Order: sequence, then C-alpha cells, then structure tokens
Amino acid sequence: MSSANSCRIPVQDAEDGEPLRPGIVFLAPPDRHLTVGPGGILSLDGSERIHFVRPSAEKLFISAAENLKSRVIAVVLSGVGHDGELGVRIIKRMGGTVIAQDEETSEQFGMPQAAINTGAVDYVLPLASIGPALVGLVNNSGSMLHGP
Repeated sequence: MSSANSCRIPVQDAEDGEPLRPGIVFLAPPDRHLTVGPGGILSLDGSERIHFVRPSAEKLFISAAENLKSRVIAVVLSGVGHDGELGVRIIKRMGGTVIAQDEETSEQFGMPQAAINTGAVDYVLPLASIGPALVGLVNNSGSMLHGP
C-alpha cells in the first residue's frame, strides 16, 4: 500500500524549489536527498549517501532544524540503522519536537531506537497514535500525547 493511499491528507513527491505548504506531506523522491532551506523552500540533490542511504533523514532533519528552528516536528519511523540520530539532537537543541515510533509497532526498530537513545525524543508512540499526536502539536494542544 502506498503512502498516498493510507494517508488522509495529500502526499506527493517533493520538487526542487517548491515551498512547504500546510496540509501536504512531501516525500523525498528515490535516490535524492531532501532538504529544507530558508523560508521553507525544498531542495533535492544527489550528493553522497549518508549512513549508506539516499535520501537521508539526517540531512533532512539538520536542514529543517537550521532553517525552521523550534517549528520543526520530526517523526522517526520504523527503519534499519541510525540515520537521523544527529539530526534529532540538533532539532531538540533548536527547540523542535521529536516523536519516535515505539518498538511494538515498528517493523525495524533501529532508527527509532537510535533516536530514543539520544535522549532528544519527546514522545515514543505507537504508529496509530502519531497522526493524532501531530494534530495535537500543530493545534498547540499536547493533550493527545503521552511521553516516553
């Protein structure tokens, strides 16, 4: 099942130079890093792999933290390895919020576990609770959230 079929809001591949817009989920296209520049402008590049992967959560998280500061809400979902580990630390340092998927609902717990091990994760949630938690955070109502 594709992300577009399992999400209630529009999901699309990001395009180079496109601005972030509310209510849309942007995905990094295959084999391209996705970054967020000043003013929330998205960029794509085929530079070196990071942690053996492209696209890399690390590169996305760091660029978002540098340019959007405390407005960043990062979600670390099921995945192998530790991609995104440094990025979640920087997001937290800049005042952002980090959510990690819990072990029970993760197919591969490597990435969420690496994020949790940094001490920078605000919430560890089952997959089904992440969407409502994001809505609560965006609406400045953390009442839907339960800490790690």
